[in-house]
Amino acid sequence: MARDLRYLILAEGQFGPMTSKTANGCIRYSPERVLGVLDARNARRTAQDVLGFGGDIPVFATLDEGLRRKPNALLIGIAPQGGRLPDSWRATLRGALAHGLDIWSGLHTFIGDDPELAELAKKHKATIHDLRKPPADLPVAMGKVRKLTATVVLTVGTDCNIGKMTASLQIRDGMRKRGRKVAFAGTGQTGILIEGSGIAVDAVVADFIAGAAERLTIDAAHGVDIVLVEGQGSLVHPGYSGVTYGLMHGSLPHAMVMCTQPSRTAINNNPWVPIPPLPEFIAMHERTLAPLRPSKVIAVALNTSDLSEKKAKDAIARTADETGLPATDPVRYDPSPIVDAIESFHNGRAID
Repeated sequence: MARDLRYLILAEGQFGPMTSKTANGCIRYSPERVLGVLDARNARRTAQDVLGFGGDIPVFATLDEGLRRKPNALLIGIAPQGGRLPDSWRATLRGALAHGLDIWSGLHTFIGDDPELAELAKKHKATIHDLRKPPADLPVAMGKVRKLTATVVLTVGTDCNIGKMTASLQIRDGMRKRGRKVAFAGTGQTGILIEGSGIAVDAVVADFIAGAAERLTIDAAHGVDIVLVEGQGSLVHPGYSGVTYGLMHGSLPHAMVMCTQPSRTAINNNPWVPIPPLPEFIAMHERTLAPLRPSKVIAVALNTSDLSEKKAKDAIARTADETGLPATDPVRYDPSPIVDAIESFHNGRAID
């Protein structure tokens, strides 16, 4: 990925804490690349105003306003259900390409396959990067991760869009501060954009999801002690459980970190699917992996962003009591309880 990437983020009408996942992740973890956000609804505000983080990154009403910052790329900053390009955004993409801006997209709709946009890119010497386009030579998983000496930790979750990537990155940063050699294996478009590598497993043909997870885990393990694999979906999600199983079976984690949001009691947009009690949900994951590799959930990462300070601390204490595991919100508070649990587990493996 280009080191001098300077982009505007397109999030028209959807820039917000829960509606612009890709934009938010990039603003949190690579703010030096972000010159501004395009969203007329929030124009003249800042990322800090809208998200509660991001500092003075400005929000612009139009592409023309953003072009004054001299970007070299436009990033599509949403990951909507189904991953399709909103028709109302085509004019903005045409304008960006006409000014020679590269396009970075994590949509299921491959922008590079659009005849009109591909021709514009060619004409103006711009490049379209479809982050979700998988490699063509993915294998079927064969359990090769078992040969790794690095400790593999997978974030799993009670639902989608609950903080698995964010928890992984907070843990990664916490471990690096301690001098630990740790890698993050991105499995979604936002994680790939932040890390600069990875495979978007939800765009992989079903038979090869585990193989993709196997490959990216092995690739990430070179020269490190610990690999943090970004989780996707949920075992009980009616639409996205397939990627969850594929990641578990392909990455074969030695341990897992459970991600949950205390205020969420049912699968988002699927109120007919209740989220099981956390101890039961943890046991479900451990049973799922048991035939391939014994693996335990060793910590819980909570997303308490919608709770008051008191309710957040109460939820963390309650979770630790219910599960008997270290628990914290690694964004709101110090991720050390989870980092400590992983280090302790890794050190225990080293002396087995």
